[in-house]
Amino acid sequence: MSGLVELARRSVEEFVRSREVICPPEPLPSEMSAKAGVFVCLKKDGQLRGCIGTFQPCCANIALETIRNAVASATQDPRFPAVSADELEGLSYSVDVLTEPEIVHDLGQLDPKEFGVIVAAGQKRGLLLPDLEGVDSVSEQLRIARMKAGIGPHEDAEIFRFRVRRFR
Repeated sequence: MSGLVELARRSVEEFVRSREVICPPEPLPSEMSAKAGVFVCLKKDGQLRGCIGTFQPCCANIALETIRNAVASATQDPRFPAVSADELEGLSYSVDVLTEPEIVHDLGQLDPKEFGVIVAAGQKRGLLLPDLEGVDSVSEQLRIARMKAGIGPHEDAEIFRFRVRRFR
């Protein structure tokens, strides 16, 4: 298990059991010391149970970003009730560390298996991670990202792409 996945697991378990936010490991491993956007996804019985993240870093390092987003995935994803203590044993975790988003000028620059997307119009933003089960085309990827942001299918929007390093 990756250090980031273990950090996410410990963050969720400690918060659900005691309402305490853990501290990052010391010394901080090199894989956790940079700044980057991070998504933490929780699954139960192979089904999504929570997924929250940041496409731009909000914290001083990847460790703090992971802790923050792991707790939020377990307790603040509006699609699900907060994770309960009796669910902890059955959860699996993935942590995606995002590269800096880059603007897309041509849809040919996209590949849903390789790149995640951000669709932006004004203050509305929708993000979809890459390589998701059932998302096999650029048009499907953009449709879902637009829907998440509340951006209509014919509304003008900027499109950005990013890669992830996925840890499971």
